[in-house]
Amino acid sequence: MSHRRRVFAPPPPARGIFITGTDTEVGKTVVAAGLAAALKRRGLKVGVMKPIATGCERRRGRLVSQDAELLVSLSGCQAPMELVSPIRMEAALAPSVATKMAERPLNLQRVWKAFKVLSYMHEALVVEGIGGLMVPILERYFVADMIKRMGLPVMIVARPALGTINHTTLTVRVAEQMGLAVRGVVINYHKPFRGVAERTAAMSIEEATNVPVLAEVPHLPSISPKTLRLGVFDELANIV
Repeated sequence: MSHRRRVFAPPPPARGIFITGTDTEVGKTVVAAGLAAALKRRGLKVGVMKPIATGCERRRGRLVSQDAELLVSLSGCQAPMELVSPIRMEAALAPSVATKMAERPLNLQRVWKAFKVLSYMHEALVVEGIGGLMVPILERYFVADMIKRMGLPVMIVARPALGTINHTTLTVRVAEQMGLAVRGVVINYHKPFRGVAERTAAMSIEEATNVPVLAEVPHLPSISPKTLRLGVFDELANIV
């Protein structure tokens, strides 16, 4: 039986946004947390979600997603972690690979149920993905498929460094082919260095993709409510 047949019908869409990236370690959590914090400052009841998390650490016999913890702490979301992060795995691998290694089936019904509850509990929902759009969750079932079933628009986080034009353009093309609504690109400076590639990244990405660069997030040596009180996130909140 195909893995695809095991994916159940999606819940109704919520007002919100799905944060994806051109790759892993591009700053999706920083952007998602900053956006959630900005929405909270507007007086909205904000929900956050990390549907699938790998590379989790074990504490007192339980797996914990540090990304999900940061999202919760900066958004003020009161939902239990079982809803915020319904699927957590220890191996820092693509979900389909981590599932095979753990020899445990991955049940996406947990994700759909959590998403539905969070949608009804909150006025806005910020969902952070894992890796990029084509990270396999199940065999022949990818992050892009999950986003499509959630019915959320997409915000793409990209690096500013050399290679970002190619990575971002590929991501936008896949999103468009899947019928996803791309709100725009956010460039995250995970390093303080700014060479020619970094300085021209925004202009080049817009020219190559015909998608707007919504913001450029400066390098943050640490992440806290104080450091994330940046006007750039308040501007991004207008997109949700």
